Amino acid sequence: MQPRNMSMSGVVDLAAVKAAQEAKAKAEQARAQSAREGGTGAISPADLVIDVDEAGFERDVLQRSAEVPVVIDFWAEWCEPCKQLSPVLERLAVEYNGRFLLAKIDVDANQMLMQQFGIQGIPAVFAVVAGQALPLFQGAAGEAQIRQTLDQLVQVGEQRFGLTGLTVDPDAEPGGAPEAAERPAGPHDGLLEAAVQALDSGDLSGAVQAYKNVLNEDPGNEEAKLGLAQAELLQRVQGVDPQQVRRDAADKPADVQAQIAAADLDLVGGHVEDAFGRLIETVQRTVGDDRDTVRMRLLELFEVVGPDDPRVIAARRALARALF
Repeated sequence: MQPRNMSMSGVVDLAAVKAAQEAKAKAEQARAQSAREGGTGAISPADLVIDVDEAGFERDVLQRSAEVPVVIDFWAEWCEPCKQLSPVLERLAVEYNGRFLLAKIDVDANQMLMQQFGIQGIPAVFAVVAGQALPLFQGAAGEAQIRQTLDQLVQVGEQRFGLTGLTVDPDAEPGGAPEAAERPAGPHDGLLEAAVQALDSGDLSGAVQAYKNVLNEDPGNEEAKLGLAQAELLQRVQGVDPQQVRRDAADKPADVQAQIAAADLDLVGGHVEDAFGRLIETVQRTVGDDRDTVRMRLLELFEVVGPDDPRVIAARRALARALF
């Protein structure tokens, strides 16, 4: 597994958006499966802190990160700062009561994982959310700073990825942590996989058509909606001259198409709020068909980022004020 850095408040990573939707689906599937089996899916407080090695990393960290944010504590027996930090993380894992899972990795016994995460020194603390790695902090940290970081991590897990955490039962037997439920194959999985492969290979037209094929049969398919919005966005910015687009937008504030093109570039570049703000301001300046054209593009960009993202929620409110 090659970790990827993902800022908690930074750029829009299209792969991360897709992973978020998949994580939500898997988490919902796991909860539904547990309910069908008559279980609570509860774990013991002792299971909130686990030792992880290279052999179990995919199962214990990557798969579990589709249910709950997994905080990774890289440590070693000889590391004195680790002996101060690790007990704090372990205590907070229990205190947070299932809102995150703490995975402890001994770097001496797991050199490959240390190299893959690019760790230069320990203690080092990372998180994995929906299969994606992000650094939290390195070296000694005060408890107040740790709590602030964990609160932000939990918020991101809930708002962007739909991860509501684990159910903890003080009376549950230790070692009874439930296995992540496998997502059953859906009727359109073959078409969706073809679309993803086309997207990954740069065949944007093929990806667009593949996602449209799914939506023709299943108009409510959320994965296809998201994929189509991503593919169409990438198709629109393919081959454009970014400098010229931005010059046009600056020189022609009343030109609807110039502002739309610049908003596309803003979003692909990770400037989410700039993209939304640009189009909302354009909505305020336009009427009739021009206004409707801008509004529709803004709604398409909402699809790319995801309806639960706080920036989308705020932009929807701003759009409503601009329209009414």
